[in-house]
Amino acid sequence: MANIGAGEIIYDLRKKIQEIQVSLKELGDPVGDMPEMIETANLLRSNDYLSKANEKKTELLDAYEQYSSALEELLLSVFDIQKDLKEILKDQSSLISESPKKRLKPKTKSKKK
Repeated sequence: MANIGAGEIIYDLRKKIQEIQVSLKELGDPVGDMPEMIETANLLRSNDYLSKANEKKTELLDAYEQYSSALEELLLSVFDIQKDLKEILKDQSSLISESPKKRLKPKTKSKKK
């Protein structure tokens, strides 16, 4: 039926997403050109920043993909539980509606004349 560890997996993935977001924010804004450096050095610094940011964004996308898959699995489990509960409710309702009918039937006694 439902995965017992699904909630823990989702929690772990959410923590991973938050950690990646923090590390991405720690990278800060792209480094601006420094006038005292030559253009090639500025391009290398910019390229280094973009490479690190791209790597973190790729990790973030991967974590979100895993997170959404885990949420979909959890949601499917919830729908399965909901379906099972509806079936149980239908069964119980039919049992409840059957029992008064049996009581309402009057017993006929033969009368002596």
